[in-house]
Amino acid sequence: MKKFKEIPDFKNEDEERNFWATHDSTEYIDWSKAKRAVFPNLKPSTKTITIRVPQSLLDSLKMIANKKDVPYQSLMKIFLDEKVREENRITR
Repeated sequence: MKKFKEIPDFKNEDEERNFWATHDSTEYIDWSKAKRAVFPNLKPSTKTITIRVPQSLLDSLKMIANKKDVPYQSLMKIFLDEKVREENRITR
């Protein structure tokens, strides 16, 4: 069985970052015993979805987005966010 080196105590994240940038972790950690970490409370920043809208609505959104000089998908997110916030204020 391989004997691993002891991981030093670090004063701060910069010191730890510099250490791992210059040292091989396999000399300090038995990666064969590593387990996948799960962080259930973390949410992805975005989620890709598919939504069907009438062509006329999409054309209108694209025209408004063009006038505002923003991508139409960004404009759709803004409009959705505004409406959801409005609905949440009404139901509270």
